Amino acid sequence: MENVVVDLLDQFERGKISRRQLVQSLTLGITAAAVARPVFAAGPAHKGFKATAVNHISFGVADYGRTRDFYADLFGMPVSQDNGKQCYLTFGDTVLIARKTHQPDNKPFVDHIAYTIDNWDHKAVETELRRRGLDPQQDEDSFHIKDPDGYDVQIAGKDFMKTP
Repeated sequence: MENVVVDLLDQFERGKISRRQLVQSLTLGITAAAVARPVFAAGPAHKGFKATAVNHISFGVADYGRTRDFYADLFGMPVSQDNGKQCYLTFGDTVLIARKTHQPDNKPFVDHIAYTIDNWDHKAVETELRRRGLDPQQDEDSFHIKDPDGYDVQIAGKDFMKTP
């Protein structure tokens, strides 16, 4: 599944798919993974963490207000923590964070994807990430790492980013 997400992000960043297609594909993938979970549960054990959800997707956009209004209107995503520069758009337990892009050409981009993991233990997570040579960078009660392709991945527990 990770390769699929990386491929989708690559297509989006290269302009081959729209932001809407990216969100639809990620949603479809998450749904398929949830349905297939019992089948994969019988597979070989792994030594890493158990991801349970996409916590949030943070992306930079060319026109923050237009993007906020698009997602709120088309998908009925409630808007919260709107400070005029960024906002949270919520669906289910997932949040899209839309903020003004910081790319010099004003191009939209995916800043990072945060995954919720089961049984969050801050110190144990940090220790495992360091053991794997991933150089975790603390951000509140979460960590940022780079995946093999250089994408920013955030790892957090289930209570991270709870919106009012």
